[in-house]
Amino acid sequence: MLLSDLLSPERISCDVHSSSKKRLLEFLSKELARNSDDLSQREIFESLCARERLGSTGLGNGVAIPHGRVKDSQEIEAVFICLKKPVPFDSVDGKPVDLLFAMTVPESCNEDHLKLLAQVAELFSDPDLLTQLREAEGPGKLLQLLSTSEPPVL
Repeated sequence: MLLSDLLSPERISCDVHSSSKKRLLEFLSKELARNSDDLSQREIFESLCARERLGSTGLGNGVAIPHGRVKDSQEIEAVFICLKKPVPFDSVDGKPVDLLFAMTVPESCNEDHLKLLAQVAELFSDPDLLTQLREAEGPGKLLQLLSTSEPPVL
């Protein structure tokens, strides 16, 4: 599976406004639940918040990968968003985030989930890619950048 298998232009949002980490997690929950009959926004939000309580998913360099396991989920759901203005996210480097790749995984998804997270984190460790993502205009261009830069996942 490739990262582009999880994303589409409809799963990418640009110039999103958010006033706080909590509001951002609410927005991500809404977006993740939007195309799934199996997932509720509330259940996703609670899963993302539970994961954040274990430690921030802010990787540094303005990037975060909020994620959570969701009971009764059948497949991985993902979204990518670019914020208009960075939001404090308790990242390891203390910097606010403006690029987020969020996902939900089935509760039973263990090793594959960890491999996916590691490969997404590796992808977002490329400073040139981060610059290109921040300068990109529109979901189509963002998807193109993510698709051409990605290593295979899972």
